[in-house]
Order: sequence, then structure tokens, then C-alpha cells
Amino acid sequence: MLTLLELLQSGGTRTVAELADRLGVEGRTVRRYVDQLIDLDVPVESVRGRYGGYRLAAGYRLPPLMLSDDEAMAVLLGLIAGRRAGLTTTEHTASETASAKIRRVLPKHIARRLDTLLEALAFTDQPGEFDAPDAEVLLTIADAVRHRRPVSIRYTGRAGQRSERTLHAYGIVAHAGRWYVTGRDARIGEDRTFRLDRIADARTLPGSFEAPAGPGPAQRVLSGFATAEYRHEVTLRIHGTVGQIRAHLPASVASLEESATVAGEDHATERWRRVELRAERLDWLPPVLASLNRPFAIERPDELRDLVIALADRLRSCAAAQDRGGTTS
Repeated sequence: MLTLLELLQSGGTRTVAELADRLGVEGRTVRRYVDQLIDLDVPVESVRGRYGGYRLAAGYRLPPLMLSDDEAMAVLLGLIAGRRAGLTTTEHTASETASAKIRRVLPKHIARRLDTLLEALAFTDQPGEFDAPDAEVLLTIADAVRHRRPVSIRYTGRAGQRSERTLHAYGIVAHAGRWYVTGRDARIGEDRTFRLDRIADARTLPGSFEAPAGPGPAQRVLSGFATAEYRHEVTLRIHGTVGQIRAHLPASVASLEESATVAGEDHATERWRRVELRAERLDWLPPVLASLNRPFAIERPDELRDLVIALADRLRSCAAAQDRGGTTS
């Protein structure tokens, strides 16, 4: 009966045949278990029809959650990974208290194994120190995405300017330790990407909208990063495959011009490709272009060409000094 409750707890409608197969019993035994759960005031609903079966009533708060040892370990590791990646809400203590509650009820042998794992585990990056979104804002926008409802948001821009916008949200995207929502800004009629931690309030509005065809939310966010308004507009031509270029200039940094793609061409084909990106500073680009180890040409700006030449001169000077047995700093 408890196993049946766990199956129903996972959500959705389960047919009698499915439940009987999972429990290894006959259909009449499943019905008897359901009756026993109902006697215990667990609101199990019977769904009629071709795809009918049993489900838990919406909104029902289940008794204390039952987790297997592996499930408890998975939840704890998920909380640790999410906290380090910065993918938490403004209630920073929520993951800490949730971890503590699970740790208190873990069997000793599982707790010891978890401690052993954490002692042996190292991370290549620093823990996330990002501003986190408000949980209520996050849930409100998620609901608006699911039901295609407009949502009003109060937003603080990068320069500190505040505004109220009506957003047709296409999706929520987690990227590089931050939460973003992408959608159409109804006031200006253009697609925009907003950081969720900069949204102070969100409320659903009447009406509905149709999600556009084309790239998904994640691709829209990455494209938005690559075309954001920055000081310098850079245009390059690089000879290589899509993979070789993307390994150093990902979609969140640069865009490969669509018109440069030959119909039916394999992305593994090496050829000249036009790359465009925008940057606030140019000093990081020469080392990246050098690391490509591919032929490239700079179309604009001239300032980048000068920086690349200066880097080449420094590298040549360092190599010459080593050939003479000297050192350079």
C-alpha cells in the first residue's frame, strides 16, 4: 500500500494495469489498496474513460516524504550543486535548512558515505556569488510561461533605471549561474531577455498570447548575449569548422552569419565563415583568436587589428629572448 502511495505521489494518472504490474499483484488487489488509502483519508481519485485509473487529488499535502537511500543522496547532491552554481532563490537559507533536515534523518552508514564523498569531491570553479531571484517572482513567471499569459514586471536595468513592462514570457533559462526570462516586451514589440534577480515584482495579467515558432528560449537567450549593445562591434572571417570556432567563441559570445551557411553543407566542413560579436572591451580577443590556431581576418574594428599585431610582437619578442638564453617579464 505504501508503494502504491509513492507511485501516485509521483504525479499523473496511473492505470490499474500499470499499478498492478509495478506492484506485482492483480487488479483487484490494487483496488483494495486504494480503498485502504481512502480509509486513511488519502484523497485518491478514480478517473474514468479509456485512459482512466487512479490519481491523487490536486493540492493534497502528503504525509512525511519517504525517500530511499539513493533518493536522499541524489537530493542532497542536487542541493549542493545548485548552491554552488548560484541557482537558488533569494531565500538563501532554504537549501541549507533542507539539507540539514535530510541529513538528520539519514541512516548513519549513508551519512558516512556522503561525508566521504564530499571530502573527496573538488570543484574547478568558485561557489556562485550571484544575486538570486525572488521565489514568488520565479513561480509567477513560470506559471505565465506555461499558460501563455501576459505578466507585468517591475524591472531594474543594468544602469539602475527602473521601469514597468508587460512581458509575453517564452521561457526561463538558467545560464552561467543566473536565471533569465526571455519573451516579447509588449510595449516596444521586440524580444528581450531579463535577469530574474532584477525583477522586483511580477503579476499575471488577463489575456493570452501565442508563442512564436523558431529558436527555443535557451537559444534566444544566447543570441541575445551575442548581439547585446556594447561599445565595439566586431566582424571577423575565420577559416574552420563550426565546431572549431564554437570551441572558442560560443553562441553566447558570437554569432555565425546564417547566410554564410551553404545549403546541405556539413558543419564539419572547413571554410571561411563570417563571425560577428559585440564587446565592451577588446583586450581579451587577441589571445582568443591566437588560441583558435586557424586563419582569420579582421574586418572591423581597426583597433582590434592593432591589438593583435601588438600581441604578435610581444610573443615574437619572448621567443627571441628565449633563443638568446635570456628571460623576459
